[in-house]
Amino acid sequence: MASGATVIILPSQFPEAVRRDLIELLRTRTVNHKFHYDSIKQAQKWLALHEAYSPARQDAECRAIYDAGFTAAAARMGAGPVHLIGLGCGGGQKEVRLLQLLNQPTAETEYTPVDVSVALVLEAREAAIAAMPDMKCLPVVCDLATEEKLEETLAAQTSAGAARLVTFFGMIPNFEPRLILPRLAGLLRRDDLLLFSANLAPGPDYAAGTKRILPLYDNELTRDWLMTLLLDLGVEHADGVMRIGIEDGQEGLKRVVADFEFKRSRRIVAGGVAIDFQPGEIVRLFFSYRHTPQLVRTLLATNRIEVLEQWVTKSEEEGVFLCRKRK
Repeated sequence: MASGATVIILPSQFPEAVRRDLIELLRTRTVNHKFHYDSIKQAQKWLALHEAYSPARQDAECRAIYDAGFTAAAARMGAGPVHLIGLGCGGGQKEVRLLQLLNQPTAETEYTPVDVSVALVLEAREAAIAAMPDMKCLPVVCDLATEEKLEETLAAQTSAGAARLVTFFGMIPNFEPRLILPRLAGLLRRDDLLLFSANLAPGPDYAAGTKRILPLYDNELTRDWLMTLLLDLGVEHADGVMRIGIEDGQEGLKRVVADFEFKRSRRIVAGGVAIDFQPGEIVRLFFSYRHTPQLVRTLLATNRIEVLEQWVTKSEEEGVFLCRKRK
């Protein structure tokens, strides 16, 4: 068992910032997704949900397209030292498989798992160290949507002469495209490679494909995970009802949404501020955009990121894209 671990926590996840964001979500009735991963309990529930429903865990074809992307990325990295940056790493299982394919001496491999949750970056670190004990690994905790110091933090962790490979797996669905894609492009350096994955709507009919994947979200594990935040804030199950459905979002995209509608009054006190909820009021707990390969390419191109290669499962529910910043 490890004797200890060093974790960098950036200002976007300092207590005052978290308190401010928590009060803001209660006032706006819109949950910042980071609050679904904040505690160890939430992280463990998310990992169980991911294990049960994620195509990457359940579909051998999905694992195959990730491995194809990993192999293609490793072939482009060359023989020198590599710095792998896992943005929104979660439990880090995919990054571990990628690290093992890079074919570098462990002393020349640097890994920075980045997530909003301390519990998840530690999980990712432990998985990586178990596979490559001598590898340099320094996790970073921050809010990807707002952190101003992430770019300089990543630069400071990259050794001179190291090639950088950035992963962004399963993150794009939970951010507004106009917010996260410019931030992602800003983090990429000119010679970086990016491995990017997206949940897709299968089939030629985009709307029908989005409906087809709804059971991946409308299930008890998802409801239990999403409800944890409200329960921890003092809401009771009997206070309202959760509804999961589909709506139109930004950029012509459709997304799965989860809302909690209050059926009785409830006062929540957070950060010293009391906020009242009345019957009929709705809190947006969660959303997840669904894409098509062409929509992914269009959104990335708008932000000067070009797709070099892509792999899509036979089910058409998952896609992996190898990219770089357009010069």
